[in-house]
Amino acid sequence: MSENSIKNVCIAGLFVLAVVFGLLAKDTVKQPVASAGSSSAQPAASFVKALTPETGTGVKVIRSDEWAEKYPNEYTTYVKNEENSQVDDYIAENPYIKTLYEGYGFAKSYGSARGHTYVFTDVTETGRPHKLANCFTCKTSDFTAAVLRDGESAYSMAFEDMEVQVTDAFGCFHCHQNEPGKMVLTHQYVADGLGADVDKVDARTLSCAQCHTEYYFDPATKATKISYQGLAKISPEDSLAYENALLDGEGNMFADWVDEDTGVRKLKVQHPEFETFMGEGSAHAAFLTCADCHMAKEGDYTSHYWVSPLQSEKILTTTCASCHQEDLKEKVAGIQKATRDRENELGSKLEQLDKDLAAAVAAGKLSDKDLEACRLASRNAQFFWDYVFVENSEGAHNSKLTNHCLDLAQQYLDEANAYLS
Repeated sequence: MSENSIKNVCIAGLFVLAVVFGLLAKDTVKQPVASAGSSSAQPAASFVKALTPETGTGVKVIRSDEWAEKYPNEYTTYVKNEENSQVDDYIAENPYIKTLYEGYGFAKSYGSARGHTYVFTDVTETGRPHKLANCFTCKTSDFTAAVLRDGESAYSMAFEDMEVQVTDAFGCFHCHQNEPGKMVLTHQYVADGLGADVDKVDARTLSCAQCHTEYYFDPATKATKISYQGLAKISPEDSLAYENALLDGEGNMFADWVDEDTGVRKLKVQHPEFETFMGEGSAHAAFLTCADCHMAKEGDYTSHYWVSPLQSEKILTTTCASCHQEDLKEKVAGIQKATRDRENELGSKLEQLDKDLAAAVAAGKLSDKDLEACRLASRNAQFFWDYVFVENSEGAHNSKLTNHCLDLAQQYLDEANAYLS
């Protein structure tokens, strides 16, 4: 992964979607909150519950710039996200991923995410092909509104048909609908996946979870879904088991794509910041929200410039310093370097596994039984590696879970290689 300045700016800021205007000061109640890794709930200082959205034909988008006069500070800091404009070429920096994603769009074009204000431009101008409107999930307020109006049928619209309807890219509507000062959970698939547990997650974290989560497209409806049911099943192992149990329309194990050379039915992990932050081993989820660490309080308003806390002296001194007395920048840099080193080591090993398996398939080396077992182990190994590779904190959100995933990737990689030896 890149080590330049823009990646550091975006590391945790990419975990954040818009949180409520003034939410930190409004609608708070005493209520316990628990992370998936804790056996009992721990009290939060103030718990904010997300509202359910308006649905049906009346849902319309009030564009972000229409709130500028009434909420000048929030809007000005939101626009400031345009400063995060650099895109790094992950394929050039990590050449092995061209092999790992071969046959899928990310092998053609894979650039780093940048400021949220660019997401619509990035999805429409990427080198990856897009067929359906479901690619607009999280990329524009207009698509979010379309799903609220029309239900899951919106996901199967043609990409171009949705593109021409866009008036507002990523903006206030995602997290507020049209109610500034309130957090509205506009992305129904998150509420569906969490079920009754949705009320156990603070709105200031749910706002980010609406997009920064591990999702897949339902093979039948093409709708966006998350791969677990409730916080008890939020672990990467449970997500993999969930997706391994899914079948496509032809009765095959669900796959985002099939590698033509190896026959491995591969999965593409998205960006599981929410699952990592909430998962077992998290040191923060029981008493902090995403907003606490990524949205600075500026007097009587909350900044909507989403940054890594390492880039904000205010967040470092007002939030982080309450627990961290050491040089936090140095500590996090060490965690991230160790994570990148392991990612690159395992990525290269997975690349070699793909090449060796392709050669074995071409030569007819393995029995049908061993070939299927090797393919499954390869699929699982890449899933756990990818779970870390695409999680933007590079281990900072939950280093214990990060290393656990990389350990599992190595375990399944060894299992696959055993069939080829």
